[in-house]
Amino acid sequence: MKISIILASYDSGHYHGGMGQGPDALISGGLVDALTMAGHDVAVEDIGRVGDNQGREIATGFAVCKAVSAEVSLAIGRGRFPVVLAGNCLTSVGAVAGESADAIIWADQHGDLNTPETSIHGFLDGMALATVLGLCWRPMASAIPGFKPIDPSRCVLVNARDLDPAEKQLLQTLPVIRTECPGVGQATEKLKAAGAGRVHMHIDLDVHDPEDLQANRYVTPGGPSPEQLRDAACAVALAMPIVGITISAYDPAFDAKTDVPPLVGQLLNDLIATIEGR
Repeated sequence: MKISIILASYDSGHYHGGMGQGPDALISGGLVDALTMAGHDVAVEDIGRVGDNQGREIATGFAVCKAVSAEVSLAIGRGRFPVVLAGNCLTSVGAVAGESADAIIWADQHGDLNTPETSIHGFLDGMALATVLGLCWRPMASAIPGFKPIDPSRCVLVNARDLDPAEKQLLQTLPVIRTECPGVGQATEKLKAAGAGRVHMHIDLDVHDPEDLQANRYVTPGGPSPEQLRDAACAVALAMPIVGITISAYDPAFDAKTDVPPLVGQLLNDLIATIEGR
């Protein structure tokens, strides 16, 4: 397969800070080599510095989304499959826009469903999925070329276990499909029934059980092992048309043994093989 890996090396408005170091660490950890050895044609594109470089989280976050949307759209136009490596989860808003995705798989220990009205900490990334679903930041999101909010009935939230009270309350009113990895088959059937045709897969690496893999400073007990997540992601890819993937939130400072890059390589190789063979 022809693959474009798109680097968006930002964390909370800061270039190459914190989780913004993750994309380069995955590349230097052998990701391109792993994909190339599996027979794929891999190109790496880097959005570089965007915005006014003042580190303003909101303005920079949406500037990153615009840049990612453009790169994803270019990749698809060239017949390449887009894989976005991002510091922040909000970047998936740009990927969804560039892919014209109409459904999303969101694997994350967090719900990312806060809004400016409900957020306790004011953390923009904690509003990432809410933005994808059109629940907040509508003027900013609508300025991203190609962005259309995804209907909550076409959203699968996988292994979210660290939820703020307002997120729990919101999930009682939204038709978001919730599942853990072993139940992903039923979730995809519901996604099919909702009419999903172009599915974006978002994987925040902190979805994993920290006993098996710790990708950043956010640690909540539970979650799948790398093998369980890989099996679930491939099951989704076998059942649904995946049009792009985002891998986010890897902070190499919390991965002293550099366990994460080879596992991401294995995850992507298995996922792409499944997508190719579908």
